[in-house]
Amino acid sequence: MNPVVGLDIAKGESQVQAFLEKKKPYKRSFKVSHTLEGLDTLHQFLREIENLTGVKPPIVLEATGHYHTPVVQYFEERDYLLIIINPLISYRAKSSSLRKVKTDKIDAYHLCELFYKEDLEPYKKRGIHLLNLRNLTRQHENLTEIFVQSKLQFQAVLDQVFPEYKGVFGDLYSVVSLLTLLEYPTSNDVLKAEEETIADRIKENCNSRSRKWAATKAKELITAAARNLFQKTLYQSHILTLKMYINMLLEYQKHLSTFQAEIDALAKELIEYKIIQSIPGIGEKIAAIIISEIGEIDRFNHPKKLVAFVGIDPSIFESGRFKGTVNRITKRGSSRLRRALYLAVKCALRDCREKKTTKDIIPRNKRLREFYDKKREEGKPYKVAVIACANKLLQWIYAMLKSNSTFQDIA
Repeated sequence: MNPVVGLDIAKGESQVQAFLEKKKPYKRSFKVSHTLEGLDTLHQFLREIENLTGVKPPIVLEATGHYHTPVVQYFEERDYLLIIINPLISYRAKSSSLRKVKTDKIDAYHLCELFYKEDLEPYKKRGIHLLNLRNLTRQHENLTEIFVQSKLQFQAVLDQVFPEYKGVFGDLYSVVSLLTLLEYPTSNDVLKAEEETIADRIKENCNSRSRKWAATKAKELITAAARNLFQKTLYQSHILTLKMYINMLLEYQKHLSTFQAEIDALAKELIEYKIIQSIPGIGEKIAAIIISEIGEIDRFNHPKKLVAFVGIDPSIFESGRFKGTVNRITKRGSSRLRRALYLAVKCALRDCREKKTTKDIIPRNKRLREFYDKKREEGKPYKVAVIACANKLLQWIYAMLKSNSTFQDIA
């Protein structure tokens, strides 16, 4: 016998359907909750099938964000073979039927049928280390997006309270700048205070700079307050909002620094981290995202499979004598990995000085720049050439990770 169990995963529960062999379903479909009690019930059901057939049944389920995580962790610890498939594959199989029916029971049934029809690859554990790195890079990216939005909202309020403040410090969002603005949010607050007092406060907020620098910044702050359009703030709500955003920005900076330190510590323990950083144009942050999103390179036995996983392979549409000429990329893979590769290509193509002592300008990555120039000379549009470079870069990464070798640039 060749048994299998299909799980249609949802939030907090799963629909279960079992087959003893092809076209031979076992018992009626039922639901289990993603609790210890519910998964224990499912485990007893699997043991029942194993006793009946003499074979430990594999479990087929769709990738559903984080909803399938407790199920995977529970059955990994009990040495069950897990097959996690792309939802696009199961959707294609369901669409082969003329009947348009969508229920959890039917979805679980289709997953079992798919096991017998397709040559599905088993789930390969990516390792706690890589999963931790992936989670951290994703959370860092999410928090960065919130941080950027908070910056924009902060600037909108600052423009209505103290717009001249923007030129006082080189970096408006530095800790010393935000702490100074928190203490002196309006022109009136600055002009009422003594210059020495302001200089002392700036020096306390930035011990790494000299007292002379603090005194200079105090004078610049007073000058900015004197020419500020809003000498008196009519709306106290603006001041309250401004202080709230300052505290939020300071907290976000602390959290982002904590994330980045943890990402660096985890990434440095992986040999892939140094291998990918050997490619000119790829720094620490992009390298960490690439290795965490790819995971174990052994999951891919050909570079084209990695390209398809990222979603930068061209879509093809042909029917009869018609051949589509506008073939966009599929975008069916990891969007974070696509974004990281795009940034890596942009950095690699950018020009830089060969040495600080000379004025010679060269591209950061000569080989990639030559490939890009070749595509442009062939008449390819800018974005098409960049995607072609991302494809080429990904194939280099695949070869380097497979052979544990570093990148050799043109001398």
